[in-house]
Amino acid sequence: MAETSSLISGVAQRYAGSLFGLALEAKSLAEVEQNLDAFEALINGSADLKRLIQSPVFSSDDQVKAISAILNKAKIGGLVGNFLRVVAQNRRLFSVPAMIQSFRQIAANHRGEVTADVTSAHALTAAQETELKATLKSVAGKDVTINVTVDPSILGGLIVKLGSRQIDTSLRTKLSSLKLVLKEVG
Repeated sequence: MAETSSLISGVAQRYAGSLFGLALEAKSLAEVEQNLDAFEALINGSADLKRLIQSPVFSSDDQVKAISAILNKAKIGGLVGNFLRVVAQNRRLFSVPAMIQSFRQIAANHRGEVTADVTSAHALTAAQETELKATLKSVAGKDVTINVTVDPSILGGLIVKLGSRQIDTSLRTKLSSLKLVLKEVG
């Protein structure tokens, strides 16, 4: 299983690196990022599209035709449109979500940014996001882009992953620690 994940990661990084190089050369980095975000939103919003991307049952031709139709309807063209058609033709659609993630990391590194994954129990307000970015910038020494995920099961607090560091101030973790301490006492 880890070998498959590593394979997807390697494929995703190579394809994302190629797309980034083309976007940089064409001076269309912002446009490519917007189109990738739009395509990712389509994937997340459609179980059928997820199935098309993940299923090995569809032939390369079927995937290219379907992706072309989707891209035309969504008005995603240019580098991203051509890129996704090539990915479909090469039967690599299964790793498109990882390619998008890798592209974001490469683009953030190019801009001198660090990405932090933040999990909170409730959606953060704009003021909270701004304050969190400023705090993380002081820790990282670079601009920080945050990806916020809402997970009500953490009950409260935040879980912040910044590079190889993780800061877990969630109420769920604190309660688990307290439960463990109480078991040791009694």
